[in-house]
Amino acid sequence: MKTNIFKSVAILTIATAFTACESSDSSNNYPTAAQFREMETAALNSVKQHFTFDASIGVTATSEHSVNIVIPAGSLIKNGVTVTGMVDLEFIEIFDGGLMAVTGKPTRGITPDGKLAMLISGGEFFLQATQNGEVLEIDPSQNITLVVPPDNDQPNPDMSLWQGVVTDTITGSNDAFVWQPIGQGVNAGAIGIEGYYCSFGNFGWTNVDCFYSDPRPKTTILARVPEGYDNNNSTVYLSYDGQGHSLAKLDTYTADGLFSEHYGQIPIGLECHAIFMTVQNGTYKYAIKPVVITDGGIINFTASETVTGTKDQLIAAINAVQN
Repeated sequence: MKTNIFKSVAILTIATAFTACESSDSSNNYPTAAQFREMETAALNSVKQHFTFDASIGVTATSEHSVNIVIPAGSLIKNGVTVTGMVDLEFIEIFDGGLMAVTGKPTRGITPDGKLAMLISGGEFFLQATQNGEVLEIDPSQNITLVVPPDNDQPNPDMSLWQGVVTDTITGSNDAFVWQPIGQGVNAGAIGIEGYYCSFGNFGWTNVDCFYSDPRPKTTILARVPEGYDNNNSTVYLSYDGQGHSLAKLDTYTADGLFSEHYGQIPIGLECHAIFMTVQNGTYKYAIKPVVITDGGIINFTASETVTGTKDQLIAAINAVQN
């Protein structure tokens, strides 16, 4: 019987510093929804890693961020038949809020009562194996394992394993990407010397997460973006100050043309940065501004506040305000 296992163990990691570089642009060349999604796809493609191995032997590979990927011998199948020969493993890893933003992978988790709330991430991961272009599956009797180093040698005992899903039942959008828990009640285990152990039986998106906790009263908030932009060709994120491995998203769009966090999960008094993000002629157009959350507040973005920049410049600008 396939099981999903998660343990927490410690390792030293190296923090990387980013600096922002921005340029201004006042063009009113509004992007289409397709152009906005194409930039997300391009951002994902730009961080793909590939590993080639013999399926009958298996592999233990190490990613660019020191994540160990363990695929056992004979664990891959195609049409129910065990795969032999060379296969390609596609791997994506996302740790910082800047990369979460440009790839459209914020940390929104489904709560036990079916709402969405902010998650703190120990890493977002995508895995897919193919042979001659055909997608492979994991044998139902097997699991693959990731060993993920915790941030700054400080494992979080509240972390558990989550799966990325696309749903229209949570936010009202037919392409809403959110995280759902794998195995309710499975929390972090023993602390050792290597990392978070994540064992699972399906390819796709997996995340090491726990819910953000803040005792202060909560509220809903709204955001107004410049004319010509809506939830089809732009988005609004919240970066909580001091939480560099997370990113909240204002997940609905009101009849009045405002972005909304409608579950009332934002702490009143929270210091954060609001991020308006869109695309323009193959680059990014964005505004990042400091905000202190007030009860029922509205965040206003104006066209004059926006700048343009490359993907790397936007990532660096977001990461610079997260810590």
